[in-house]
Amino acid sequence: MSDLPAELDAALAEFASRRPLLVASDYDGVLARLRDEPSAAVPEEGVAETLARLAGVPGVTVAIVSGRGVEDLQATSGLSGPFRWVGSHGEEFDGPLAGDLAHRRDELAAVLAPAVADVPGARLEIKPASVAVHVRMVQDRAVAASVLERAGTLVDSSLTLKPGKNVLEVAVTDADKGTALRRLITELDDAAAMYLGDDVTDEDAFRALRPDDLTVKIGDGPTDARHRVADPAGALAVLRRLGDLLA
Repeated sequence: MSDLPAELDAALAEFASRRPLLVASDYDGVLARLRDEPSAAVPEEGVAETLARLAGVPGVTVAIVSGRGVEDLQATSGLSGPFRWVGSHGEEFDGPLAGDLAHRRDELAAVLAPAVADVPGARLEIKPASVAVHVRMVQDRAVAASVLERAGTLVDSSLTLKPGKNVLEVAVTDADKGTALRRLITELDDAAAMYLGDDVTDEDAFRALRPDDLTVKIGDGPTDARHRVADPAGALAVLRRLGDLLA
Protein backbone atom coordinates (compact mmCIF):
# COMPACT_ATOMS: atom_id res chain seq x y z
CA MET A 1 0.00 0.00 0.00
CA SER A 2 1.40 3.40 -1.01
CA ASP A 3 1.03 6.68 0.89
CA LEU A 4 1.61 8.63 -2.31
CA PRO A 5 -1.21 10.51 -4.06
CA ALA A 6 -3.36 8.05 -6.03
CA GLU A 7 -2.64 9.74 -9.36
CA LEU A 8 1.11 9.60 -8.82
CA ASP A 9 0.96 6.00 -7.62
CA ALA A 10 -0.97 5.01 -10.76
CA ALA A 11 1.54 6.83 -12.96
CA LEU A 12 4.40 4.98 -11.26
CA ALA A 13 2.68 1.64 -11.85
CA GLU A 14 2.28 2.41 -15.54
CA PHE A 15 5.86 3.64 -15.79
CA ALA A 16 7.21 0.50 -14.12
CA SER A 17 5.61 -1.66 -16.81
CA ARG A 18 7.75 -0.15 -19.58
CA ARG A 19 11.30 -0.89 -20.79
CA PRO A 20 13.89 0.46 -21.16
CA LEU A 21 13.56 2.96 -18.32
CA LEU A 22 15.56 6.03 -17.40
CA VAL A 23 15.14 7.06 -13.75
CA ALA A 24 16.79 10.47 -13.38
CA SER A 25 16.93 12.88 -10.46
CA ASP A 26 18.44 16.17 -9.44
CA TYR A 27 20.67 15.90 -6.38
CA ASP A 28 20.48 18.97 -4.12
CA GLY A 29 16.97 19.46 -2.75
CA VAL A 30 15.83 16.02 -3.93
CA LEU A 31 18.24 13.26 -2.93
CA ALA A 32 19.88 15.53 -0.35
CA ARG A 33 18.42 18.37 1.67
CA LEU A 34 19.59 21.86 0.81
CA ARG A 35 22.37 23.04 3.10
CA ASP A 36 23.95 26.43 3.71
CA GLU A 37 27.29 24.80 2.96
CA PRO A 38 27.02 22.76 -0.29
CA SER A 39 29.72 20.31 0.80
CA ALA A 40 27.46 19.28 3.71
CA ALA A 41 24.63 18.14 1.42
CA VAL A 42 24.87 14.39 1.99
CA PRO A 43 22.16 12.03 0.70
CA GLU A 44 19.10 11.34 2.81
CA GLU A 45 19.21 8.07 4.74
CA GLY A 46 18.08 5.27 2.44
CA VAL A 47 18.89 7.03 -0.83
CA ALA A 48 22.01 5.00 -1.63
CA GLU A 49 20.25 1.68 -1.08
CA THR A 50 17.18 2.73 -3.05
CA LEU A 51 19.16 3.94 -6.06
CA ALA A 52 21.27 0.77 -6.04
CA ARG A 53 18.12 -1.34 -5.97
CA LEU A 54 16.68 0.51 -8.96
CA ALA A 55 19.93 0.33 -10.93
CA GLY A 56 20.04 -3.43 -10.37
CA VAL A 57 16.81 -4.02 -12.29
CA PRO A 58 17.42 -5.18 -15.89
CA GLY A 59 16.48 -2.50 -18.39
CA VAL A 60 16.64 0.34 -15.85
CA THR A 61 19.25 3.11 -15.93
CA VAL A 62 19.64 5.51 -13.00
CA ALA A 63 21.03 8.99 -13.70
CA ILE A 64 21.98 11.67 -11.19
CA VAL A 65 21.69 15.12 -12.73
CA SER A 66 23.10 18.27 -11.15
CA GLY A 67 24.37 21.77 -11.61
CA ARG A 68 27.44 20.61 -9.68
CA GLY A 69 30.45 19.37 -11.56
CA VAL A 70 30.59 15.59 -11.80
CA GLU A 71 33.66 15.30 -9.57
CA ASP A 72 32.06 17.48 -6.89
CA LEU A 73 28.77 15.57 -7.22
CA GLN A 74 30.46 12.20 -6.75
CA ALA A 75 32.64 13.39 -3.87
CA THR A 76 29.85 15.17 -1.98
CA SER A 77 27.23 12.45 -2.46
CA GLY A 78 29.55 9.55 -1.74
CA LEU A 79 27.29 7.53 -4.03
CA SER A 80 28.74 4.76 -6.13
CA GLY A 81 27.13 2.32 -8.50
CA PRO A 82 26.33 1.80 -12.16
CA PHE A 83 24.85 5.28 -12.43
CA ARG A 84 25.00 7.85 -15.23
CA TRP A 85 26.47 11.10 -13.93
CA VAL A 86 25.36 14.37 -15.52
CA GLY A 87 26.98 17.54 -14.16
CA SER A 88 27.27 21.24 -14.94
CA HIS A 89 23.61 21.40 -16.01
CA GLY A 90 24.15 18.82 -18.74
CA GLU A 91 27.56 19.81 -20.04
CA GLU A 92 29.36 16.94 -18.28
CA PHE A 93 28.46 13.31 -19.01
CA ASP A 94 29.97 10.63 -16.75
CA GLY A 95 33.10 12.68 -16.09
CA PRO A 96 34.72 16.12 -16.33
CA LEU A 97 34.39 18.34 -19.39
CA ALA A 98 36.33 17.18 -22.40
CA GLY A 99 37.20 20.77 -23.39
CA ASP A 100 39.00 23.39 -21.35
CA LEU A 101 36.64 26.19 -20.33
CA ALA A 102 38.67 27.19 -17.29
CA HIS A 103 39.99 30.45 -18.75
CA ARG A 104 36.54 31.75 -19.70
CA ARG A 105 35.14 30.61 -16.36
CA ASP A 106 37.92 32.35 -14.42
CA GLU A 107 37.36 35.59 -16.34
CA LEU A 108 33.67 35.32 -15.44
CA ALA A 109 34.54 34.84 -11.76
CA ALA A 110 36.59 38.04 -11.83
CA VAL A 111 33.64 39.93 -13.32
CA LEU A 112 31.23 38.61 -10.68
CA ALA A 113 33.51 39.10 -7.68
CA PRO A 114 32.36 42.71 -7.00
CA ALA A 115 28.76 41.50 -6.57
CA VAL A 116 29.66 39.58 -3.41
CA ALA A 117 32.44 41.80 -2.12
CA ASP A 118 31.75 43.19 1.36
CA VAL A 119 28.38 41.36 1.64
CA PRO A 120 28.53 39.01 4.66
CA GLY A 121 27.30 35.55 3.72
CA ALA A 122 27.46 36.09 -0.05
CA ARG A 123 29.99 34.02 -1.95
CA LEU A 124 31.04 32.73 -5.34
CA GLU A 125 31.20 29.03 -6.21
CA ILE A 126 33.52 28.17 -9.09
CA LYS A 127 32.27 25.19 -11.11
CA PRO A 128 33.75 23.50 -14.20
CA ALA A 129 31.64 25.48 -16.67
CA SER A 130 30.01 28.20 -14.60
CA VAL A 131 30.19 30.54 -11.63
CA ALA A 132 27.40 30.58 -9.04
CA VAL A 133 26.55 33.54 -6.82
CA HIS A 134 25.16 32.21 -3.51
CA VAL A 135 23.14 34.32 -1.06
CA ARG A 136 21.53 31.63 1.12
CA MET A 137 23.57 32.80 4.13
CA VAL A 138 22.90 36.53 3.67
CA GLN A 139 20.68 37.48 6.60
CA ASP A 140 18.95 40.47 5.02
CA ARG A 141 16.70 39.13 2.27
CA ALA A 142 16.52 42.50 0.50
CA VAL A 143 20.31 42.65 0.38
CA ALA A 144 20.40 39.06 -0.90
CA ALA A 145 18.03 39.94 -3.73
CA SER A 146 20.08 43.00 -4.65
CA VAL A 147 23.27 40.90 -4.83
CA LEU A 148 21.66 38.55 -7.35
CA GLU A 149 20.22 41.46 -9.32
CA ARG A 150 23.60 43.17 -9.51
CA ALA A 151 25.31 39.93 -10.56
CA GLY A 152 22.92 39.64 -13.48
CA THR A 153 23.82 43.13 -14.69
CA LEU A 154 27.57 42.53 -14.52
CA VAL A 155 27.80 39.69 -17.01
CA ASP A 156 27.71 39.64 -20.79
CA SER A 157 24.19 39.19 -22.15
CA SER A 158 25.36 36.30 -24.33
CA LEU A 159 26.05 34.14 -21.28
CA THR A 160 23.44 31.74 -19.92
CA LEU A 161 21.81 32.77 -16.62
CA LYS A 162 20.41 29.98 -14.46
CA PRO A 163 18.50 31.44 -11.50
CA GLY A 164 17.69 29.14 -8.60
CA LYS A 165 16.83 29.16 -4.91
CA ASN A 166 19.07 31.86 -3.38
CA VAL A 167 21.53 31.49 -6.23
CA LEU A 168 22.27 32.85 -9.68
CA GLU A 169 24.48 30.63 -11.80
CA VAL A 170 26.15 32.03 -14.91
CA ALA A 171 27.34 29.43 -17.40
CA VAL A 172 29.92 29.71 -20.15
CA THR A 173 28.00 27.07 -22.14
CA ASP A 174 24.34 26.87 -23.16
CA ALA A 175 23.73 23.32 -21.93
CA ASP A 176 20.68 22.59 -19.77
CA LYS A 177 19.21 19.60 -17.99
CA GLY A 178 16.52 19.15 -20.61
CA THR A 179 18.92 18.65 -23.51
CA ALA A 180 20.96 16.32 -21.30
CA LEU A 181 17.93 14.14 -20.60
CA ARG A 182 16.97 14.01 -24.26
CA ARG A 183 20.51 12.87 -25.07
CA LEU A 184 20.32 10.12 -22.46
CA ILE A 185 16.89 8.98 -23.70
CA THR A 186 18.28 8.68 -27.23
CA GLU A 187 21.40 6.83 -26.06
CA LEU A 188 19.23 4.37 -24.14
CA ASP A 189 17.18 3.39 -27.21
CA ASP A 190 14.31 5.84 -26.67
CA ALA A 191 13.80 4.94 -23.02
CA ALA A 192 10.73 5.95 -21.07
CA ALA A 193 11.94 8.60 -18.65
CA MET A 194 11.20 9.81 -15.15
CA TYR A 195 12.68 12.96 -13.61
CA LEU A 196 12.57 14.39 -10.09
CA GLY A 197 13.66 17.99 -9.49
CA ASP A 198 13.10 20.87 -7.11
CA ASP A 199 14.61 24.00 -8.62
CA VAL A 200 14.10 26.46 -11.46
CA THR A 201 16.79 24.79 -13.58
CA ASP A 202 14.86 21.51 -13.36
CA GLU A 203 12.00 23.04 -15.32
CA ASP A 204 14.10 22.62 -18.49
CA ALA A 205 14.09 18.89 -17.79
CA PHE A 206 10.37 18.76 -17.08
CA ARG A 207 9.59 20.55 -20.33
CA ALA A 208 11.94 18.37 -22.36
CA LEU A 209 10.23 15.12 -21.46
CA ARG A 210 7.32 13.67 -23.41
CA PRO A 211 3.67 13.57 -22.35
CA ASP A 212 3.89 9.89 -21.38
CA ASP A 213 7.06 10.38 -19.33
CA LEU A 214 6.87 10.94 -15.57
CA THR A 215 7.83 14.26 -13.97
CA VAL A 216 7.80 15.02 -10.23
CA LYS A 217 8.35 18.42 -8.63
CA ILE A 218 9.82 18.39 -5.13
CA GLY A 219 8.53 21.23 -2.96
CA ASP A 220 6.44 24.29 -3.70
CA GLY A 221 6.54 26.85 -6.50
CA PRO A 222 5.20 26.94 -10.06
CA THR A 223 6.17 24.00 -12.24
CA ASP A 224 5.60 22.18 -15.52
CA ALA A 225 5.94 18.82 -13.76
CA ARG A 226 2.78 16.72 -13.73
CA HIS A 227 3.15 15.50 -10.15
CA ARG A 228 4.42 16.94 -6.87
CA VAL A 229 5.66 15.79 -3.46
CA ALA A 230 6.54 18.00 -0.53
CA ASP A 231 10.21 17.35 0.21
CA PRO A 232 13.19 14.97 -0.15
CA ALA A 233 11.40 12.45 2.07
CA GLY A 234 8.61 12.42 -0.51
CA ALA A 235 11.13 12.00 -3.31
CA LEU A 236 12.60 8.98 -1.53
CA ALA A 237 9.09 7.56 -1.09
CA VAL A 238 8.56 7.86 -4.85
CA LEU A 239 11.81 6.03 -5.63
CA ARG A 240 11.10 3.33 -3.04
CA ARG A 241 7.62 2.79 -4.43
CA LEU A 242 9.05 2.46 -7.93
CA GLY A 243 11.51 -0.13 -6.60
CA ASP A 244 8.63 -2.11 -5.11
CA LEU A 245 6.71 -1.99 -8.38
CA LEU A 246 9.74 -3.08 -10.40
CA ALA A 247 10.26 -5.99 -8.02
